[in-house]
Amino acid sequence: MIELEGVSRTYERAEGAPVQALRDVSLRVDGGELLAVMGPSGSGKSTLLNVLGLLDVPSAGRYRLDGEDVTGLGPDAQARLRSRRVGFVFQSFRLLPRASALENVELPLLYAERPAPRRRARTLLEELGLGDRLHHRPAELSGGQQQRVAIARALMNAPGLVLADEPTGNLDAAAAAEVLAIFRRLVGSGTTVVLVTHDPAVAAHCPRVVRLERGRVAWDGPSARLRAAGLAAGAAPEVHP
Repeated sequence: MIELEGVSRTYERAEGAPVQALRDVSLRVDGGELLAVMGPSGSGKSTLLNVLGLLDVPSAGRYRLDGEDVTGLGPDAQARLRSRRVGFVFQSFRLLPRASALENVELPLLYAERPAPRRRARTLLEELGLGDRLHHRPAELSGGQQQRVAIARALMNAPGLVLADEPTGNLDAAAAAEVLAIFRRLVGSGTTVVLVTHDPAVAAHCPRVVRLERGRVAWDGPSARLRAAGLAAGAAPEVHP
């Protein structure tokens, strides 16, 4: 699904030395994997997610998505691929405040070359337990419900890859467990999920963890071994599939 070979990303500055956010990162993620990306602030987590989501272009190295080299694509080609293959979930939900849950989920229809039928939005919300909240606005929903709306929106065009940036950061333990259970079900159906988290309790529910430090991959392996190595700690919330 994802193949990075020697990817680096350097940002030039008007004053001062360039900032190297990623340094020679090589990474492979198979279809149907649930991967957590961890690391301290400034380690390159967000830059990695932006590269994977075709929101940023590597300064060096190669990125293949589903076997296709997407490294040097221009903005229009990137946008087309994003609309077909990638779904995004954010910590802050990013829902339109004046739109209903159903209208927020239907939003990707405006940008997709081959839009899904409108009934898919209703079906997704119902599958995520929000069948009785279709016409509620974000302010009328709990944090966990808003995140489920955001997940439904990310799934609207049936992407093979879902990228989640701190998806449980604004949620309590119960709502976080619900969101993690949704991701696990997605992976069970063949979707690849890559999530950035600072929370070792969340990472513990991902079979594999990549830890970044100063733009480099410092760890890539099972979450249980990461915890045993002392690089992460914390009790995991109970998650029911």
